[in-house]
Amino acid sequence: MTDAYIYDAVRSPRGKGRKDGALHEVTSLRLSAEILNAVKERNGLEGHAVEDVIWGNVTQVMEQGGCLARSAVLASDLDQSIPGLAINRFCASGMEAVNLAANQIKGGAGEAYIAGGVEMMGRVAMGSDGAAIAVDPSIAMETYFVPQGISADIIATEYGFTRDDADALAVESQKRAKAAWDAGRFAKSIVPIRDQNGLTILDHDEYMRPGTDMQALGALGASFQAMGEVMPGFDKVALMKYPHLEKINHIHHAGNSSGIVDGAAALLIGTKEYGERMGIKPRARIKHTSKIGTDPTIMLTGPVPVTEKVLADTGMAISDFDLFEVNEAFAAVVLRFMQAFDVDASKVNVNGGSIAMGHPLGATGAMIIGTLLDELERSDKEVGLATLCIASGMGAATVIERV
Repeated sequence: MTDAYIYDAVRSPRGKGRKDGALHEVTSLRLSAEILNAVKERNGLEGHAVEDVIWGNVTQVMEQGGCLARSAVLASDLDQSIPGLAINRFCASGMEAVNLAANQIKGGAGEAYIAGGVEMMGRVAMGSDGAAIAVDPSIAMETYFVPQGISADIIATEYGFTRDDADALAVESQKRAKAAWDAGRFAKSIVPIRDQNGLTILDHDEYMRPGTDMQALGALGASFQAMGEVMPGFDKVALMKYPHLEKINHIHHAGNSSGIVDGAAALLIGTKEYGERMGIKPRARIKHTSKIGTDPTIMLTGPVPVTEKVLADTGMAISDFDLFEVNEAFAAVVLRFMQAFDVDASKVNVNGGSIAMGHPLGATGAMIIGTLLDELERSDKEVGLATLCIASGMGAATVIERV
């Protein structure tokens, strides 16, 4: 089987996903095209340079609908002979784009791909696609559907995580993100976004709040308590599924949950021969990819079973991994991962995560693979695992090994 290598990884800065965010006037199409152009320019891609562009985004309506991947190719400087494929695996869409590209290469279906994703959460509201699992009673009732924030609080209740546990992880995420930016650890991958006059709109992750401390977080009210206990009473739904819990402990709030942001990311993936022909050097090998379905109510536990599947499929041990990127959708997701595998916190999200910098749904999976690669190189380590929880109960993972 042919090996798939990562040749480049780029991303935009994350902008606040609201009307006063720096990227709010930038469309999903334009931001996608900017990132594709960066890959093209950095690697000297001309003509039919890649087999396909696989692009993840979650809310595929309005400007993010209609096969955004193909529109982005046509709006970019890439050759029109390159097609585009838009995919959606909720929060893992960007990762699944990378994994799909890698597995296409391993199977002999093309020598190279650009894969990644975008989400402009300030322009296309999360949930505006009317997902059946949330709005169609025939499946919502069957699966005991609750919103993700309730699911995160279920994890905290089930596995014994306190408000202080979650807040401490959030404070550490902010500290690590600031330290990473101050040290220039993201410089290799960041593509500053400019306006039509060439003036910089955004060159840093705008959502960060580096002054965050336990006292500030302690003043915040639990974000999901009202929807759980009062209207529409999702705690009752959860307790029908998990009666042994007796009561849901609501510990999550805006400060220990991922931020709503805008952003895009892409990786260039190809065979060894492709790199030799193009005159570019591989940075890492995509060693393994995996995905799994999980309980749709608790929903966000996916990083644990998908990592167990990785270990079973590869014969690796958790100690074989030098670094982990576990998407900080909610603090309890990362706390559960570390608890399940007894992983030292010093190996997990060492440059901060989505609590500090934000979670641009369809782009995050590609972003954290790039962050993992940059940190493996910076710290001279070898093997890393990136993983995400996924809405409706799934998990995805990518294992990379430095070349």
